[in-house]
Amino acid sequence: MADPKGFLNHDREVATARPTGERVRDWNEVYRPGALLPLISKQASRCMDCGIPFCHNGCPLGNLIPEWNDYAWRDDWSAASERLHATNNFPEFTGRLCPAPCEAACVLGINQQPVTIKNVEVTIIDKAWDSGDVTPQPPERLSGKTVAVIGSGPAGLAAAQQLTRAGHTVAVYERADRIGGLLRYGIPEFKMEKRHINRRIEQMRAEGTKFRTETEIGRDIDAKKLRKRYDAVVIAAGATTSRDLPVPGRELTGIHVAMEYLPLANKVQEGDLTVAPITAEGKHVVVIGGGDTGADCVGTAHRQGAASVTQLEIMPRPGEERSAGQPWPTFPMLYKVTSAHEEGGERVYAVSTTHFEGDEDGNVQWLHLIEVEFKDGKLEQKPGTERKIPAQLVTLAMGFTGTDRENGLVEQFGLEVDARGNIARDAEFATNVPGVYAAGDAGRGQSLIVWAIAEGRSAARGVDRFLTGASALPAPVKPTDRALTV
Repeated sequence: MADPKGFLNHDREVATARPTGERVRDWNEVYRPGALLPLISKQASRCMDCGIPFCHNGCPLGNLIPEWNDYAWRDDWSAASERLHATNNFPEFTGRLCPAPCEAACVLGINQQPVTIKNVEVTIIDKAWDSGDVTPQPPERLSGKTVAVIGSGPAGLAAAQQLTRAGHTVAVYERADRIGGLLRYGIPEFKMEKRHINRRIEQMRAEGTKFRTETEIGRDIDAKKLRKRYDAVVIAAGATTSRDLPVPGRELTGIHVAMEYLPLANKVQEGDLTVAPITAEGKHVVVIGGGDTGADCVGTAHRQGAASVTQLEIMPRPGEERSAGQPWPTFPMLYKVTSAHEEGGERVYAVSTTHFEGDEDGNVQWLHLIEVEFKDGKLEQKPGTERKIPAQLVTLAMGFTGTDRENGLVEQFGLEVDARGNIARDAEFATNVPGVYAAGDAGRGQSLIVWAIAEGRSAARGVDRFLTGASALPAPVKPTDRALTV
């Protein structure tokens, strides 16, 4: 145990982000590099080394959190990095992007603020990169087996790295022009600078993983031909079909799903574009959807110079503390203020969009909404609460409904899908097609980055067993596992 009295002597403390007026003028991460380091030793000491560490259950990766908290408190950063990488291929991604279900399950959180697990994690991995502790781990020998991974998001990259290290020859196929999936083009630069992805890719290249960009399976390469070329295939193509809003006026210019809007801003930061073709500059922006993707749209609009930003959510405003109906250690639905919300804008809860109104040229100008409430378990409109708000750019950030069915991948493989439109798989992550596996959002549906990495690692074990008859690779989750919720 790090410090037996740490949780009694120290309160929860997180790093202060850069001033909002400063950070909205650039696209750098909101925290200065190294800002957390002075706080981490004390914060790591708050870990109680519980007899039953529920943080393990809260995290689908099964991270060894008490162990690396203890090493961080003792300033043994190399050992902390080794423990961190024992269960997580990409802690610099999760440490920045995960909503931290581990903290919601922290035992200290029963009657205090939980340990800053996520902050400790990102500090450990950043120091590991700076000190050279993160190095390529190529296999000692090759198996002679080949694997194709379709998709280069967190699930695909995790599966590819695990299988490469097991000795298989792995090629990752990505339809975009750069590796990273939604990590690359869905996550804004201010949440995670893309240099973190780039150096992981270089590590994976040095280990032997091959990457094929601008290649879409189903369109550029027939899926059946790909299956014949490789001994096994892992489908980690994500759940990229956006949920739309079929209301009158949806056809007006200026209304876009979030994944039409966000990637263009990232391409500007990559140097591909000088100005984003879809920009919030000088416009009244409305973001429909109150989740993380919606917050990403809010922060992007701020940096593009929006005249105003309003975020709409159909559900009522969550509370700021756990309710009795969401007991520890479940993941609670709480009122969340992200860095993007700190930067300005208005958040409106319990409203539904009825229609859009445009100008004579077909450009959206107004969004009409109405307040809603739950009655007898149903969402009903409240008569007399209709109003309209200015909207010259609208982004739809209402989640995703399943994997892409338009590119032909599912049909060409002959894959079965479940009732939710996700690729069906068995306990080993195998689909109905021999040698073809599915991991991440493509099989689970829209989920968190920790679930994607856990599924990639688990699917890699299934593939390794299929190819060799046995496997020493870990499998942290089953396809049927779900988060601790109520």
